[in-house]
Amino acid sequence: MAERKNMEFDRPGGYAMPRGAVAVQRELAAKLQQDAGEEKIRLYGDELPPHKPRLGKSPRPAFQLSDPSTQVYVGDCRDVLPGLPERGKVDLVFADPPFNWDVPYDEWKDGMPRREYERFTFDWLDACIDVLSPAGSLWVNIPDDTVAEIVMHLKRRGLLMINWCIWHFRFGQHRKDSFIMSKVHALYFAKSASDRIWNPEAVLEPSDRATVYFDPRTLAKKEHAGMRVPMDVWYGKNWGRIQGNNRERRPQHHNQIPEVYLERVIRACSNPDSIVLDPFLGSGTTCTVARALGRRSIGIEYSKTNAKSAFERIREGAVRVDRDAIYSSPFFKPRKAGAATREKFRKAVESSASELQKEQQ
Repeated sequence: MAERKNMEFDRPGGYAMPRGAVAVQRELAAKLQQDAGEEKIRLYGDELPPHKPRLGKSPRPAFQLSDPSTQVYVGDCRDVLPGLPERGKVDLVFADPPFNWDVPYDEWKDGMPRREYERFTFDWLDACIDVLSPAGSLWVNIPDDTVAEIVMHLKRRGLLMINWCIWHFRFGQHRKDSFIMSKVHALYFAKSASDRIWNPEAVLEPSDRATVYFDPRTLAKKEHAGMRVPMDVWYGKNWGRIQGNNRERRPQHHNQIPEVYLERVIRACSNPDSIVLDPFLGSGTTCTVARALGRRSIGIEYSKTNAKSAFERIREGAVRVDRDAIYSSPFFKPRKAGAATREKFRKAVESSASELQKEQQ
């Protein structure tokens, strides 16, 4: 217990950390900013000059819907973002950029030299930071190749890392020369640890204590008995890669993200009146889910063909936006508890329900 008193729940994931952990992160971010200004921290992409946006008239959306407002722009996000009238008002940016894996995208060259790709990455990250509101969050979906560089750049820009999540899937491509890749990193950064939008109650899922171990102690909690904030490794039903005949599959689009992934992020890190932005709209998942949840949204897509396809999907609506679909734990496969355990848990459930009924009378 003595050790427990020196711990506190500083992080949204709910696990204990030494007191001042957030303060340490802030100090580190400030030091990284200072070192970057003094050119002590140099990344490969820093060898090239930053992108100069093609500034002109304010960009106009190529496609749009109302109630809630949904706008789709066509162009390079590095050019579109600086001219948006919503700059400084966006509460959530979700970015799933090209991975530079030589994917045959429509119009986009996905095989840059490494130094150019890093420079491109830093440029769009900076443009995204500039559109965020003071309460805003930035999520980046990225594989192993560039995750370290992105983390370092965001920290030297003064953003705070809230979580380093993992999206895990079982349908990885076979390889012989190394372990099969079965994950992508989901980086969660924010401008402020205390002022950011964070709605944990909107993404609660049944806890293992309640659904796997049938532990009656979980029902003694005053709030959200038997529930918990999701952990930072995401997987499970409807969380796999969008392939083949999947209901969400859109033809001619590469590397689709499942709707449940975006639903969790949007519910947790935005409010109904928030603006959600995706600088690499792709198949349109972000705006589709944002619209289904009543959020205003902005999508930017380099290819006009892809933008048109994404807009058609946005109009058609989401396929799986459903509270029962966003759980990422294996709770739907509970262990086979013995009769005594099940009976103990049943009585605890009845007792908890009775206490709740008394409080409401």
